[in-house]
Amino acid sequence: MDRKTFEQQKAYAGERQPSMKRRCLDHDYSQRGMYMVTLVTEGRRKLFGDVAGHSNAEPGSTGAPRMVLSELGKSVVRCWQSISEHYPEIKLIKLQMMPDHLHGILFVKAQLPVHLGQVISGFKAGCRKAEKALTAAGQATAAEPLSTEKAGEAAGQAAVPAAAQTAAAAARTAAGAQLSPQAAALPSQITPYRPLFAKGYNDLILRSYDELPTWQNYLRDNPRRLLMKRTRPEWLRPFFGLRIGSHTYSGIGNRALLTAPKLKSVRVSRRLNDQEVEAEVNRCLAEARMGTVLVSPAISPGEKRVMRAAFDAKLATIVIMENGFTPMSKPHGEQFYACAEGSLLMLSPWEHHNEKKTINAEQCRQMNLMAIEICEQNKHL
Repeated sequence: MDRKTFEQQKAYAGERQPSMKRRCLDHDYSQRGMYMVTLVTEGRRKLFGDVAGHSNAEPGSTGAPRMVLSELGKSVVRCWQSISEHYPEIKLIKLQMMPDHLHGILFVKAQLPVHLGQVISGFKAGCRKAEKALTAAGQATAAEPLSTEKAGEAAGQAAVPAAAQTAAAAARTAAGAQLSPQAAALPSQITPYRPLFAKGYNDLILRSYDELPTWQNYLRDNPRRLLMKRTRPEWLRPFFGLRIGSHTYSGIGNRALLTAPKLKSVRVSRRLNDQEVEAEVNRCLAEARMGTVLVSPAISPGEKRVMRAAFDAKLATIVIMENGFTPMSKPHGEQFYACAEGSLLMLSPWEHHNEKKTINAEQCRQMNLMAIEICEQNKHL
């Protein structure tokens, strides 16, 4: 795409909405590059199998988290592995199946004749074909027949009472004697079509080869992360409308940290020298080890050092964030594990935004005051 076209699309794209399926407008998706794609089942149905094992088991052990694939899941894997047969320009790096979605890393090693989106569409079509074959063979598959009521709604009709269905069936049986054998053999009720995958897909573009090991570790650890989510899902889901003092927050993490016996607002002056900052780090860590929860927006270098040291030691922290959360927000990387273990709470009084922003002096002041207010409110609980 040339620059002029890109600017035109950008100008008329309308308000930018949070989306995990938005393409990068100034990127050529047929060119050489490495991508991580994510596809989810329509309705987030758990069709590809389930995770087994224990979240705390050692990798490689018999109890380590792993996916146990359904027949449909196995067919989807085979379809993924056949992508290179249709497009020899693509090298498949890694695939991680999950109950209701999949992550795949692929390398476009030479110019594709089509957009990557067409490759993904072909893969989806192959999976749908495999699903139909399993349905015809009577094996466990994605075909989740809709209830009679939902089937009627899908066809734009009112639900048919059971008595009326019985009468209609009898009428069809009587009429069948007058139909040709071919017509009589047609199914009396057609199950409404339901796609296997949700529309679209998410992609990440590899910008540096340093990112590849991170991607691979993320895929490998997905089953473990799911088991951790199932243990304490409320610590990993965004929440909204949490009123503390004069502010209302959205956030993710362990809200029980707000009711800890003691909360401490971390303020470290930029005027302190390195030795003084280290002394403050040690003082704060000593308190945290005694059960104090450290609260800070972590703005100054000294505050960052304190909160980073507490985070690395898996001590309880509450962090005030400049960017808010959406219903689709989730913690990433180290934040995920800290939230899953209950040692982190992230809060923000502001709406989510897509743009990268630099906080100003007034926001810094407000965030530090929020940390103090949170600690003060805790004393009155």
